[in-house]
Amino acid sequence: MNPRIDFYSANPDALKAMIALEVAVGKLGLEPPLVELIKLRASQINGCAFCVDMHTGDMRKAGETERRISGLVVWEETPFFTARERAALAWTEALTRIADTRAPDAAYAELAEHFAPAEMVAVTMAINTINSWNRLAIGFRKMPAL
Repeated sequence: MNPRIDFYSANPDALKAMIALEVAVGKLGLEPPLVELIKLRASQINGCAFCVDMHTGDMRKAGETERRISGLVVWEETPFFTARERAALAWTEALTRIADTRAPDAAYAELAEHFAPAEMVAVTMAINTINSWNRLAIGFRKMPAL
């Protein structure tokens, strides 16, 4: 697969807006390891090689275990994640696959059980942001570094 355009240099103002959104999401009070789980899971679903590579590296640097990183793809079948993380991961999958799931009531109820309303919006914003990054990286074929 060949890279297409460098979206950073092609439209710096658009990327400034994306970066500003990323920074804002980082200030919404969610625990950073949870945000990284959301980023990696959405990137796995979307098939974003660049983002999967980047977020697994970021998680390792932050001290996340290999077991949790490699088990994320099958998180529902593992005991490695808390109830709060599971609720966020279910919501991540529901929103990332929204055309198929229509954001089911069960996923929403689980999210509401573990997150305050402001946190529910923050989780949703984190999901929205990584899905936007995935679409940029996949669409323009941003490649992981060798």
